[in-house]
Amino acid sequence: MSVVGDFNDWQSGVHLLKRRMDGKRAGTVGLPSSSTHSFRYLTAGDYWFNDEGVGDREDANSCLHT
Repeated sequence: MSVVGDFNDWQSGVHLLKRRMDGKRAGTVGLPSSSTHSFRYLTAGDYWFNDEGVGDREDANSCLHT
């Protein structure tokens, strides 16, 4: 599973999410401050989904403001 977005040209596998001790997955992406980015998560089998914890959307994507 990876997080893909405009910050990595929507390429899978660039920012992988690793399983934590609590069973959730996490990863780190360095982003410039005062910027806005669209992103989604991608799993094996080309299943795309949004971050339900992020309230902002841009079209079908989650949107993050730094």
